[in-house]
Amino acid sequence: MLNSDKIDLNKIDVLILDDNPHALQLLCQVVSGFGCRNISLCETVDEAKELLKRKRIDLILSDGEMPGQNGYDFLQWLRREASEPNRFAPAILVTGHTRVSNVHRARDCGAHFVVSKPIQADTLLQRIFWVAKDERMFIDCPTYAGPDRRFKFDGLPAGEEGRRSTDLKSDIGDAMDPNLSQDELDGMLKVRKVAI
Repeated sequence: MLNSDKIDLNKIDVLILDDNPHALQLLCQVVSGFGCRNISLCETVDEAKELLKRKRIDLILSDGEMPGQNGYDFLQWLRREASEPNRFAPAILVTGHTRVSNVHRARDCGAHFVVSKPIQADTLLQRIFWVAKDERMFIDCPTYAGPDRRFKFDGLPAGEEGRRSTDLKSDIGDAMDPNLSQDELDGMLKVRKVAI
């Protein structure tokens, strides 16, 4: 687990967007438990847009599926049309539908992470810490606006265990064997005759 004493969540402004009042209150209680004190709750995308026009937000938690405009639409608007600095605010999409297509859609809309419902507080806190320490560049081009999506091969943050067999370890360490000489490399790459 990442070290929480290095990140003070007490001073950040959080926006939580969810059309379900019970889910909204649950997320509010969870982030309050993390030490967040400045929490704005919105039940519609329009409410969230209006709030972002008048207030600076440090972290956004948005539900993915909502009637009318949904969390994906909101993230696209945020990354393309919201004013600075809110346009660059870290955004975590929370959804009960984690099909691969939805995860790709969230990524392509500019979400930093996707967290599945039902929410596990430790998973959400871990993702918030990852976002807080995230050093990914913000990409703004005609086909995409959001955090650089090419971080998959950077590995996990130090001290974290992966969930998938393909997750890279954060502490790879030094090479166990000495580097090969150029002659050894050439010997491995030369075409050799093979008897058949």
